[in-house]
Formats: sequence, C-alpha cells, structure tokens
Amino acid sequence: MAGAPRIERLVTSGTFSLDGGTWDVDNNVWIVGDDDEVAVIDAAHDSDAVLEAVGDRRLSAVVCTHAHDDHVRAAPDVALATGAPVLLHPDDQVLWKTAHPNRRPDGPLADGDEIVVAGIGLRVLHTPGHAPGAVCLYAPDLGALFSGDTLFAGGPGATGRSYSDFGTIITSIGDRLLTLPGETVVHTGHGDTTTIEAEAPHLQQWAARGW
Repeated sequence: MAGAPRIERLVTSGTFSLDGGTWDVDNNVWIVGDDDEVAVIDAAHDSDAVLEAVGDRRLSAVVCTHAHDDHVRAAPDVALATGAPVLLHPDDQVLWKTAHPNRRPDGPLADGDEIVVAGIGLRVLHTPGHAPGAVCLYAPDLGALFSGDTLFAGGPGATGRSYSDFGTIITSIGDRLLTLPGETVVHTGHGDTTTIEAEAPHLQQWAARGW
C-alpha cells in the first residue's frame, strides 16, 4: 500500500547570492507524494539531505518555484542521482544560468500546467514579481499552495534585487493567490506556513507602503 498522499518538509541551510551580495539562509524543501512516488519542490542547498528525505521512493520531478541559487543549487545533483527531470519556467533562465551555467533545466513550466504525483495534481500558477519566472503550485486535493518566495507569512517576497518588481508581485498575489479558498495552507520557501485567509486582508496595506 502506498499510503495517503502527504506533504513533508525538509529545512536545508546555505547561502543566497545575487547582485554582489551573499546572505545565509534556511530554505524549505517540500516533498509531496506517498510511500511510492514523490515530487520535490525547490531542491535547496544540500542534495544529500534531499535524497535522504526522498529515500527509495520514485522521484517524478524536481520542480523549481524560481531560479534564485538557494532554491536550485541542489537540483542538478538530485536529478542526476534519480533520473528525475528539473522543471523551471523559461522566464527564469537568466537566473538559472547564474547558478548552473553549464546545465539547462530538463523541461519548462507554464501557467496552467498540471504535474501529477501519487494521484495528486499540482497546478502551476505563474506569479512573477520576486523573479520573472516565479511560479506557485496549487494542490486543491491537499488544500495546499506551495508559494516559493512569492508569498510569506506576513507579506510578499522581496523585490529589491535584479529581475524583481514590486508592482508585479502585488498583482500576482492579488490576482492569482488571494482568489484561492481562504483555508488553503500556504507552504512557503522560507519560514512558517500561513493561510490565504490570514494574508488576504493585508494586500492593500502592502501596496500602500510599498513593501
């Protein structure tokens, strides 16, 4: 028996580098599936830790919510060890190349795509702003959204660095995420989970103060 589909969280630690700066960061790696098959969302920092968490289950895909180096650093090694494809929205190729100049992703993500793992559909929502090719993954059967760095508990992702735009991320959140059911649990790229209901009242405040 494969067991019920579930969401597992792994936290890995490393650095994020862009625009000449480097920062220490802890990242959430989300593993979605059952006892037989899983997908990894954001293979961050430590390929050995990701592979250990996957174990002997079949890895169907390494899905990248965006291509900042902290989120994709381990993706090629995880793919090499398992044969799973690395999937990324094409608009983030410019960022991917800064982390992996000699290795391309294996396949594209497009708005409206559905990735099926262990019978669970992960719907791709293109949510640019933090990065041009940023996506979120919505799993209605699990009542879950995997938001990468687009939406956190308490506010939107950062937009103060190259290839990001504040107005765009606010539009993405308002149009694509806050329209989801309020009880949807938001599994973020860093830090704690939240819900759509908890974040929805703050959109106008974020926009007004240029967060």
